[in-house]
Amino acid sequence: MNHFDNWHTGALTCPQMLYNNIMFNTPAMDATKQPTITKSLKLLRDGFKDEFADFVYADPRMTDLLQELSSEFVDASIPLVDEDNQVELAMMLMETLNITAR
Repeated sequence: MNHFDNWHTGALTCPQMLYNNIMFNTPAMDATKQPTITKSLKLLRDGFKDEFADFVYADPRMTDLLQELSSEFVDASIPLVDEDNQVELAMMLMETLNITAR
């Protein structure tokens, strides 16, 4: 039996992938498999969360977003008149953030 023989059950499998039945089952799968799938997905989450945090932290789009949000926060919440001080405070606030997986 090859990995294409299960087409009629809604399950696509690949023998090389340990998680083959987790990622590719259709919504019509047996409801009794759901707790196992959820547990498996949580294990994958836990195994990749630190790598994901590093990926997000290193992405330049995240830096741009944090700069924009910190500037908006300072503008809306902290009454500074001098624009240079606003920018400096926004950058200082941004530097206090750390993206980590919990």
